[in-house]
Amino acid sequence: MLQQPKRLKYRRPSDGHPRKYAKRGTHLDFGSFGIKALESKWITARQIEAARVAVTRYMQREGQIWVRIFPDKPFTRKPADVRMGKGKGDVAGYVAPVFPGRILIEVDGVSYDVAKEALRLAAQKLPIPTKFVVARNYDPSQTV
Repeated sequence: MLQQPKRLKYRRPSDGHPRKYAKRGTHLDFGSFGIKALESKWITARQIEAARVAVTRYMQREGQIWVRIFPDKPFTRKPADVRMGKGKGDVAGYVAPVFPGRILIEVDGVSYDVAKEALRLAAQKLPIPTKFVVARNYDPSQTV
């Protein structure tokens, strides 16, 4: 199911401004493998869910997955064939603003090859270039 926040402080916030790099979420904290964003972009709830499903399907429900981003920013859209002005449009969906260096998805409990392929499939579903990262303390002999 598509994700959205339970409640918001403001219904239609401003767009914000892009940063040069991520301030938090730049290290692998839970799993041994992950994908890291290399560019700034808004990632929609549908794209996050598609990436999560791709990883889950390839790993055949083995191991564990952590999705490190959440779409908590509403974006608005005006209907087709509407003239300029007359206020801001209605909320069309939710996005997660992502900046370079942010870890998007983490995986653990599977082999290096399975994790690399699963995260490659997830990266295809996302609108930004990503990089496969491995934890410094990863020991291939301890993997299932």
